[in-house]
Parts: sequence; C-alpha cells; structure tokens
Amino acid sequence: ARRANPKLIEDDYLSEMARDLDKRIGVLESECYELAGERLNLGSPQQLRGLLYDKLGLKTTRRTQTGLSTDALALQQLVDQHPFVQKLLDYRELAKLKNTYVDALPPLVDPETGRVHTTYDQTVAATGRLSSTNPNLMNIPIRTDIGKTIRRAFIAEEGSVLLSIDYSQIELRVMAH
Repeated sequence: ARRANPKLIEDDYLSEMARDLDKRIGVLESECYELAGERLNLGSPQQLRGLLYDKLGLKTTRRTQTGLSTDALALQQLVDQHPFVQKLLDYRELAKLKNTYVDALPPLVDPETGRVHTTYDQTVAATGRLSSTNPNLMNIPIRTDIGKTIRRAFIAEEGSVLLSIDYSQIELRVMAH
C-alpha cells in the first residue's frame, strides 16, 4: 500500500487559531450586544436594520430590495455614527475568516498528497484573470495580521519554499511591453 505524504498544513496551529478566534469573536459579540443595548442575531440583516436605522437612527444612502442595506459598504458609511458599527465589522471579519479558512482548510487536505488543492479557472472572471475556488486561496488577506497568521499554516515540502506573489495587473504589463 502506498504511504500518504505528510500533511503540508499545520492542523494543530489552525486548531489553536480557531480557539483564539472563537474567544475574540465571543468578546466582540458581547461588546456588540452591550453597545446595542440588546441581544440580537448579528447575522440577521432584518434585525440589524431594526437596530441601526430604527432604534439608533443612523443614516445611510444604500438600499436593497428589502430595505436599507447592512452590507459592508453601508456599514462603512455608518462607522463614524456609532461605535457598534466598527465592532460589528470587526466581528464579521473574524467570523468570515474563521469559517472560510481556519475551520475549512483542514478537511480539504488531500490524504494522498497531504496538500490543499485549489481549482484555478480563467473563464469565471470577465477580465480573463485567474480565479481560485474550493478553497479560494487567492482571497486570504495579505496585508492584515490575521491573513498573515492564516498563511503561516501552510508548510513547504522539505527542500522547498512557499512563494506568494502578487503580479499587480501582470496581463496589462505584458501587453504594454
């Protein structure tokens, strides 16, 4: 029988990171409830609309078919109007990164190769650029501390190095030359 390769992703590191993120998310959740003056489902646009626009009287210009928007762009407009909004944005960022990467990466490790394999596609983006899916490794933030921390979970095979490159608009640069 063929022996599986060692995992090239740090499961223990990601488990520890998940526990840390759970604590940080819990603190942010509590702070949101305190600032809101009530417990609500922070993932419910309807409950957030009621809090932000009805109870707190915040003003935005962004609307959806169902009413005033609670998306990231709308919340950015509201940041200076109430401290709850920044806490909510922080909560959403950590929860999304935890769910999308920290919790999702370990089960995606291929047992034969010990690696996480993404799928690249050039036909999804209208610009012809590559996109990455299952998981979308191209969307792990690079400039934030949490993104850098997630990236540390990947291990280079012995004798190899991992390289992360951002070819800023490489297609346009090649055509220009």
